[in-house]
Amino acid sequence: MERYFEKFANATARATGSSAAFLICLAAVLVWAATGPIFHFSENWQLVINTGTTIVTFLMVFLIQNTQNRDSVALQTKLDELIRSSQAEDEFIGIERLTDRELEALHAKCEAAAKRAHSALARTRAEKEARRAA
Repeated sequence: MERYFEKFANATARATGSSAAFLICLAAVLVWAATGPIFHFSENWQLVINTGTTIVTFLMVFLIQNTQNRDSVALQTKLDELIRSSQAEDEFIGIERLTDRELEALHAKCEAAAKRAHSALARTRAEKEARRAA
């Protein structure tokens, strides 16, 4: 059952994210708006679009969340594998499960390392320019 839902969710996300789906929805709204004068802009006329959009929105939230969850897990897995197979520090593997405080501490550590790298790069550039000027 789970596999069928995944296939359905992915296919639906692709289809509903297409320009054709947008144009179909736009056409439906235009047809609805054009029928306003025919139905004298009644409450039932308004209820049709409100109910339709509410139902579609409600269902799409779950499909979009499913797709985002799958993409997030796949991306984290790819990043973890790149970290594991590189010279990077393994402490970054699985950081999506850290607390906010732990993430902030790790981020501060990375920012400090980036500042040191930028300083070293600036010193190297300055030395090169000094050699050229001499």
